[in-house]
Amino acid sequence: MTNIRPLLLVAACALIDPDGRILLAQRPEGKSLAGLWEFPGGKVEQGETPEETLIRELEEELGIFTKVPCLAPVTFASHTYEAFHLLMPLFICRRYEGIPMGREGQAIKWVRPRDLRSYPMPPADEPLIPILQDLL
Repeated sequence: MTNIRPLLLVAACALIDPDGRILLAQRPEGKSLAGLWEFPGGKVEQGETPEETLIRELEEELGIFTKVPCLAPVTFASHTYEAFHLLMPLFICRRYEGIPMGREGQAIKWVRPRDLRSYPMPPADEPLIPILQDLL
């Protein structure tokens, strides 16, 4: 019999700059998987769509603003962690207002798609790399 784990729905965004680079954010100290690099986003709250989550999270985490039509779903990750199962739709966003800055103490970095594997990522994010590399 398999272990029963709660399902955690998290939305993530591959934010793309005009040079075709992807923004990665480093998980800050004190959070699980601290020090690893990830695509910005967060937990989908009760009553939110994944797109609404990304609009909220991008503003909270990076100080940028976008709209639903600027978010294009690309793929998703499905990964079992010890305490939960993560389902994470990944969206691409090329249109946003503002200059991304780490507003929660996290480091951020613009990375060329071919260099994504140089940054240690959570296990759920790693399978997204080849998809983004092929797309971009």
